[in-house]
Formats: sequence, structure tokens, C-alpha cells
Amino acid sequence: MSWRYQRSFRHFVGTEEQENRAEEGSQVINKIHQAEIGIRYNYNDRWSVSVGIPYLIAQRSTPIRDANRVVVDRYITHGTGVGDITVTARRLLWHPRDHPDGNISLGLGIKIPTGQYNETDTVTRIVNGQRVNSIETIDQSIQPGDGGFGAIIDLQVFQRIGQSGFALYGSGTYLINPSNTNGVRTYRTALGEEIMSVADQYLYRAGGSYANSSWKGFGVSLGGRMEGVPVYDLVGGSDGFRRPGYAISIEPAVSWSKGPHTVSLSVPFAVERNRQRSVPDRLVPGRHGDAAFADYLILLGYWRKF
Repeated sequence: MSWRYQRSFRHFVGTEEQENRAEEGSQVINKIHQAEIGIRYNYNDRWSVSVGIPYLIAQRSTPIRDANRVVVDRYITHGTGVGDITVTARRLLWHPRDHPDGNISLGLGIKIPTGQYNETDTVTRIVNGQRVNSIETIDQSIQPGDGGFGAIIDLQVFQRIGQSGFALYGSGTYLINPSNTNGVRTYRTALGEEIMSVADQYLYRAGGSYANSSWKGFGVSLGGRMEGVPVYDLVGGSDGFRRPGYAISIEPAVSWSKGPHTVSLSVPFAVERNRQRSVPDRLVPGRHGDAAFADYLILLGYWRKF
């Protein structure tokens, strides 16, 4: 079981933070809680298959502006439900018996569009001096799913350094979403942003860890983390509305193991955030959309071996 929390509220255009958004109270604030239940079966010493079932609990606070573009209030929208389920098969490159201190895992999987991708909620605007409520699809960032089948490429590697207790680790996961758009209206008026895009995603991690037998099951690690959405997908079109970009973070973590139980906590904090220009942005010279990023994430995990 895992739990991810983040509060995204710092707006960036490229790598430049739009500090005026917070000063005038016009920033969008996303609060994301995502739980996931994972089940892994080890077929033998080298092959395994895993299923991931995520559940999203999210809310988005959006400013309400009057005719003079002054922020006068806020409204809240919510996105809740089961997300897109993943199934991944992995194989160790070498037999653990022959390489107990280091190995490489290669994985291939699929993402099934089980999550709601056109969830709606009440949106409030000021029209002719009056507040008007309407039912619209919620923002892409808090939709439980994206509406497309995907392919997952996964790589994991570790190497112990002698008998010192130190080890190096690295991993990379890339989600290929071949679908171009999912047909869901965004209620945005900018050219090319009328329909939601079905975007690829990626996550890369690397660092070092240390554990000592005298630490009674505790271990620590420190590494780097990069996750984001690309401008252009590897397969298929990249049209429609998306917020491409990435966050690079320093990721400290602590873990504890006893018997079949393992608990871990990591708190990646961002050192670089970049909202890149999307395909619709590039249709209009000089246009560059923004995105809200978090200062840090909280990632909590619990594993039990049967």
C-alpha cells in the first residue's frame, strides 16, 4: 500500500515562478491524495507480475475574478475515484543466486483506462456582475483517469558496494499513451486547448542507500528524482490541452523492515520546476501556458510479504 500527498500552488512559466499569482491571491491550489494497493506475485526467482490499483482524492481551488480581473472569491472542485489500473511483468536480468549484490529488472506493462476521465463538478463565474454556476468537466489535473490505454516500460537497478552497507540504485518508468485526445471538453477558449490530451508520463530516480545490521532494520537513502509530462508523446499525436513540464527533486528517505513487514517514508523537495510549451502553445507565437507545482511530496509505503 502506498500514499502520495502534494499541494501544488506555485505557478511557473518555463522555469520562472509567477510570484505575482500568490501576491494577488490568484493562484490555483491543488491538493492531491493518491492511495494505491499493489499486489505482486513472484512466479519464480526471476519473473514477477504486479497489479497496481490507485484511488484518487483531489480538490482544486480556483479564483473567481470580476469584470476588472480582480479576485473576489474562490470555488472548489473535486475529483475522487479509482484511477487507471496497471499490470506489469518484470524479469531480473541475472539469477539472484549468481548475482546477490546487484541486478537489473526489466519490465513491460499495460495501463487500463478504468479511471473516470470526464468527471464533472460545479464551476462558479461572474457574468454581468452576477455569480453564475454551471456543471463542467473538472480540470485535467484532478481527473482520476486519462481515458486511454497505455504501455509501460520499466527499468530498475541496484548494486551493493562490498560489505559496507552502501548500495546504489536507479529506476526509470515511462508510460506510453498512444491516444491523441480523449474527446472531453476542457471549457478553455485558447486555440488547440478545447479538448483534453492523453499524455505520456515519466519518472526517473537514482541515488544511494545505507543500512547496517546494528540499525535494527532501519535504512536511509538519498537521491534525485525527476517526474513529468513530455511535450511530445513517443507514439501518436500530442494535440489537445496538456501541461507539459517536469519537477526535479532531492529525495531523502527512511525505511524500516522487520520480518515480512517494511515501512518507508520519503519526502522529495523540488529544486527545479519547468512548465514547457505545449503543442497548442506553439501554434501562437509567444504563448506559454503556466502550471502549478508543489514544493514537496510526501510518499508513504507499506509492504507485507506472504
